Amino acid sequence: MMWYAIISEDIENSLALRKSARPAHLARLELLKDQGRLFVAGPHPAIDNNDPGEAGFVGSLVIAEFASLEDAQLWADQDPYVDAGVYKKVQVKPFKKVLP
Repeated sequence: MMWYAIISEDIENSLALRKSARPAHLARLELLKDQGRLFVAGPHPAIDNNDPGEAGFVGSLVIAEFASLEDAQLWADQDPYVDAGVYKKVQVKPFKKVLP
């Protein structure tokens, strides 16, 4: 098992699409968490504020453990945000945790 970073970039004005797909998106992350495979996950606010309101978000970051890059890519491709059209770009990269 190895860590992988899934770096996603939203389309413009993605907030409504995010809201509609959020429960299913979070359920998959909860499953990774329950399996002890989730390091961190969260969105990138569009403005310098934890609660960006209507400004919304510009992307997401997930760092989780998978057996291979192929498995991580498959998981990322099946994200409900992908199906809902939230993301315009998704990158999956191996990640080596050094600190802390």
